[in-house]
Amino acid sequence: MTNPSPNARQTALEALRLIQRRNAYADVALDCTLSRSRQDNATLLESDRRLITELVYGCTRRQKTLLAILQKFSQKPIAKLPSDLLIILQIGIYQLFFLDRIKPSAIVHTTVELAKQNSLTGLAGFTNGVMRSILRAKDKEDVLAQISDPASFYSFPEWLIELWQKEFGQAAIANICNWFNQTPHLDLRVNLFHANREQVLEAFAAAAIDAQPIANLPDGIRVGHGAGDVSQLPKFKEGWWSVQDASAQLVTYLLDPQPNEIIIDACAAPGGKTTHISDRLKNTGKVYALDRLSNRLKKVEQNCIRLGFTNVQTIEVDCREFDADKVLKGKCDRVLLDVPCSGLGTLHRHADARWRQTPEEPYKLAKTQGEILDQAVQWVKPNGVIVYSTCTLHPAENELVINQFLEKHPHWQIVPPSADNPAAKFTSDRGWVKVLPHEHDMDGFFMVKLQQL
Repeated sequence: MTNPSPNARQTALEALRLIQRRNAYADVALDCTLSRSRQDNATLLESDRRLITELVYGCTRRQKTLLAILQKFSQKPIAKLPSDLLIILQIGIYQLFFLDRIKPSAIVHTTVELAKQNSLTGLAGFTNGVMRSILRAKDKEDVLAQISDPASFYSFPEWLIELWQKEFGQAAIANICNWFNQTPHLDLRVNLFHANREQVLEAFAAAAIDAQPIANLPDGIRVGHGAGDVSQLPKFKEGWWSVQDASAQLVTYLLDPQPNEIIIDACAAPGGKTTHISDRLKNTGKVYALDRLSNRLKKVEQNCIRLGFTNVQTIEVDCREFDADKVLKGKCDRVLLDVPCSGLGTLHRHADARWRQTPEEPYKLAKTQGEILDQAVQWVKPNGVIVYSTCTLHPAENELVINQFLEKHPHWQIVPPSADNPAAKFTSDRGWVKVLPHEHDMDGFFMVKLQQL
C-alpha cells in the first residue's frame, strides 16, 4: 500500500487540537479542518481523507486507552508533555494498535516527522524512543491486556461502564463497548414515494457499491464501509432514499401512520422520521413538524423538497410551549415524540459524546422528557396514539419516564406492536420496544406506543 501523505496526519492533528483543547465537536472540527485544507489549495487524496477521518474519530473514541498505553511506555509523566506532542503520540499509537494497513516502521517515522513539523524537534528523540519501545513490545494484545481498568481498556467514562454493568451484566460489557468502538454502519431508508428497494439496490450495484437489504426492515438498506460522500451516491439527488439508521426506521413503523391522518412530529429536526411519516401517509393528510430552532427546521424543509413531500408544515416552537389551540387540540390521530436525550445508544456515531455526557445529565433530560409527554396528551383525539422514543439506553430516560407518565395519566396504556410490525421482534414483556446494539447490530433505541383507554 502507498503510505498516505504526512499532510493527512497534520490535518488530523489540527482537528484533534480543536477537540481536545477547545472542546469542539468532533464532526465540526473535522469538517472545519477539511474545509480549511480545500481553501489552502491543499490536495488530499480520497485515501488521505479516509485516514484523517479514521484518526480523528478513532483517537477521540480511544483517547483513554491511548493515554493508558502512552503512560506505560513514556519515561516522562504524560501530564507534563506539551499538548501537541500528546496528540501526536496518540495519533501514532492509534495507528500501531488499531490500524493494520500501514507499516509499523512508517508509523514511527511519520510520528517523529510530525513532531518536527510542529516545532517539537527537541522532543523528536523522545518521540522516537516512545514509539520504538511500543514497537518492540511486539504483541499488541499483551500490551492491552495489561490495562486492568475496564474504563481505560475500552475507553469509556467509569460511570458508563458501571451503568452498563448494572443494566446488562458484567458478561455483556465487552460486547457493548466493542460495538460502540466500531465505525458506524451507513443505513438507508428507501423513499417509496419515488422508488422501491429493488430499484435502489440495482442502482447501487450498477455503481459497484456494496449494499444489502436489512432483514426485517421492508425499506432498509445497509451500505458497506468506505462509500464516501453520501450526497454523491446513486439516486440521492433524485430523492430515492434517505440516510436513517435501522433502529430509527422502526419508530415510524411503531407509530403506524395511516393515509389522510393528522400527525404531529414534536421534535422533528432534521426530518428523518418526519419524511418517513409522510412516506407512510403517501403524501396525504398533514404532518406538523415542530422544532424550537429555525435553522434545524430548514433541514426538515430541505429534506421534504428533495424527497418530494408536500404534506409537511414546519412550526418553530418549543413543543413544551406549543399551544394546539382550536385547530389541533384534540384533533391529531398520532403524535411522535422523538425526545431530546443523552444519545447513549449512538455513541459510535458521535465519537466525543462519551466524554461530554455526565452521570447527572440523563436525569435532567428525563424531566424535560416528562414535560413533553404531559404536553402531548392534549393534542390527540380520543383513542389517539403517542409514540415516545429515545436513542439512549439509560433507564431514567426510558422505562422510568414511561412508568411515571402512566402513574400520572391512568387513562393511558402501553400498546405492543402487532405481530407483523417490524418492531415486534424487539418488544419486551411490558410492551415497549428496546433495541440493544450489541445484540441486534443496530443503534440503541427505546420506543413505546401509548394510547388512551
